[in-house]
Amino acid sequence: MAEAEDATSTAEPEGAASDLDHGAAVILTTIFRDHQLGLVRLALFIVGDQPTAEDVVQDAFAAVHRRIDRLRDPRNALPYIRASVINGCRGVLRRRAIARRFGGHYEPPIWSAESAALLGEDRREVFLALRALPRRQREALVLRYYLDLSEAEIAEAMGVSRGTVKSTTSRALAALAAKLGEAS
Repeated sequence: MAEAEDATSTAEPEGAASDLDHGAAVILTTIFRDHQLGLVRLALFIVGDQPTAEDVVQDAFAAVHRRIDRLRDPRNALPYIRASVINGCRGVLRRRAIARRFGGHYEPPIWSAESAALLGEDRREVFLALRALPRRQREALVLRYYLDLSEAEIAEAMGVSRGTVKSTTSRALAALAAKLGEAS
């Protein structure tokens, strides 16, 4: 009889933990629904092709889901996921650079007539000029002007200081203006 009581008392905390995990999973699902598209766009600007961008975002959400029990407050998971997406993009770019060093060459997908028509020539020029910037400058501009994050949020996502965000953004804007000025 005492064993049955022990089993019952042990089962209740597990149920409570399960309810906590379920609540965190619901919050994560809501974050995914509300922010997945924007995160894919962020990754697209950094890595340059949509399938890879979608994979990076999916990997970030899967990693958070695997460790959901370790989150202090699942409602604040978005900055962590955003940083994870940026780090995933950095990993993709690192692997591409290594492949280039050893003879491989990454070719971004060719623009289809449909996607080119949808983007428009001006947006396409900006996108290509943005892709030509160094990784850190590209990340800073996308986080600042596409996701409209504050300097503090960008610093947290990139793992740098606010001063670095300011100087990197300034240099990136100057380089982007020069590239677009050349194209005109």
